[in-house]
Amino acid sequence: MVLNPVISKLSGKLVVLASASPRRLEILTNIGLRFEVVPSWFKETLDKTLFKAPYEYAVETAKQKALEVAQRMPFKHLKTPDIVIGADTVVTVDGMILEKPVDKQDAYRMLSRLSGKEHSVYTGVAIVLCHERQKGGTELKVVDFYEETKVKFAELSEEMLWEYINSGEPMDKAGGYGIQALGGMLVEYVKGDFLNVVGFPLNHFCKQLGMIYNSPPESPAHKMKREDSVGTNRPWALINSLSKVTENGEVSNFNSSDSAGQTAVPEQNVVGPECAKCNNEGFPHKILDLLDGFKASKTLFTACKLGVFDVLSDSEGLTVEEVADQIKASVLGTERLLEAAVSLELLHKRKVEDNIVYRNTEQASRFLVSDSPLSLHGYILHCNDLVWPLFTHLESAVREGTNQYERAFGKKTENIFQDGYFKKDDVKMRFMNAMHSIAKVTGKDVATAFDLSSFKTACDVGGCTGAMAYEFTRAHPGMSVVVFDLPPVIEMRSHFQPKEQDDRVSFIAGDFFKDELPKADLYILARILHDWSDDKVHELLSKLSKACTPGCAVLLAETVLDEAKPWASRAYMQSLNMLVQTEGRERSSTHYRQLLENHGFSQMRVSHTGNFLDALLAFKQ
Repeated sequence: MVLNPVISKLSGKLVVLASASPRRLEILTNIGLRFEVVPSWFKETLDKTLFKAPYEYAVETAKQKALEVAQRMPFKHLKTPDIVIGADTVVTVDGMILEKPVDKQDAYRMLSRLSGKEHSVYTGVAIVLCHERQKGGTELKVVDFYEETKVKFAELSEEMLWEYINSGEPMDKAGGYGIQALGGMLVEYVKGDFLNVVGFPLNHFCKQLGMIYNSPPESPAHKMKREDSVGTNRPWALINSLSKVTENGEVSNFNSSDSAGQTAVPEQNVVGPECAKCNNEGFPHKILDLLDGFKASKTLFTACKLGVFDVLSDSEGLTVEEVADQIKASVLGTERLLEAAVSLELLHKRKVEDNIVYRNTEQASRFLVSDSPLSLHGYILHCNDLVWPLFTHLESAVREGTNQYERAFGKKTENIFQDGYFKKDDVKMRFMNAMHSIAKVTGKDVATAFDLSSFKTACDVGGCTGAMAYEFTRAHPGMSVVVFDLPPVIEMRSHFQPKEQDDRVSFIAGDFFKDELPKADLYILARILHDWSDDKVHELLSKLSKACTPGCAVLLAETVLDEAKPWASRAYMQSLNMLVQTEGRERSSTHYRQLLENHGFSQMRVSHTGNFLDALLAFKQ
């Protein structure tokens, strides 16, 4: 029972395996771990081309699986787990990821590629630590890692290939084989963890549990090192170091090569248990996090504005001097900015020979590089250029209960869209880029939140670039969508069209308050109602109600103010955003239900997608 000291740490905790894999279940059961199995609903459709290395894809998939279960259980299962374990295994050969074969021919193609070659098996593992807050909600922290094992296949004859394929074993196995069963006969040698090839790197997993739960000796040296590596103060220390440059330009003793006594920040994101940051029980860590939160936001905004993530997108790592040269900034300021970004887990930092180099994290590559398919770059610049100036007048907005456009930009506007966003082409393009960013990231989750197969025609009211509409036609092949928006928006839609045209999406120009709405079975309003006062919302819903026949429906995509949902604080911050920016507001699901019922819509259903937007569906009586 060598592992008992590690496994005993989990005694009395609700441990959940976010996988239906019988192989992972067996491996963890055999070591005496007690756990529940709650298969993840996460759809494994991440774009592999967005990941520079196969293990990054496996780790991100494992993370998303585990997070989906951790977020769902308090609401669907009415209990909060202590730990959720997610895992994903991929087989790679010649730079290609081989997952489960779709049919026998696919299995033949995979196994033929493996014949006579050495290949790699990667398993990404995510351990989500769940902590219930005293005032409700759950705090989630993630430890993720991966394991690589090398496997060499013998030369396989056609007869052996088809005999193995016809056994049926390859069909539910990554790479088309199971090493623990008949597939073991195909293997010439294994270098590394055998169980990793089966589907779960047990040894590495137990080491990670030991790092999380086994406290080191409490000598001053050990205590200092632990606080630096897993505490929450270090990121804000680096943010504050950055702030010293912007405030007074003084040079401190901070140096990227010796921060926290290390020559490089580990690329693995290890987050310690909650107690690791509480050596001083009375110290207000949460308040300090909030106090410095605006510095973190501005660090992200500045890095995007200066193009830091774009500069690093095609590189395995650049030095401070190389980044400074490309973004046309001082070496001192660039160093502080990069270090702050590392502390916020937006960049990785490592030592290569005698140089410290920086590169994008997986999330930065996916969401912060300006030309990545799911980039939030446009929305981040919108927040920097518009929302940030407005939020500096939050006190006035709270006192007056009105938007702060005139104070922030020196001019009054009755309609922020027509008078503010669409007067100048550059401002209009910035706004459309922002809306396009959000729609690309949230669209799929909104489109798949409900079974919409019964609807054949839809109208995306205020659908802007059409990004949301395209997600609906991808998710529902039998549906066509009309995007209905203001003429200045429709005029510029060509800048955002996907490479592959979809004739099921069309565009009509008009004002949804003044003009007749296109006829449809389903009306989609994504981030529309929150922009307007209750009077305007009633006006629009009344118009929708008249356009709908019984059986038609309206689908709202909004940030719903429900305290019980994960990340409820984000919704309330967004509600403040509407205060300083427009005459609108965020609303609770109860409020939306009342609004919809007042206009003849009933049977409202709510889906908390776990994304920026929640989805609400209601039917016309």
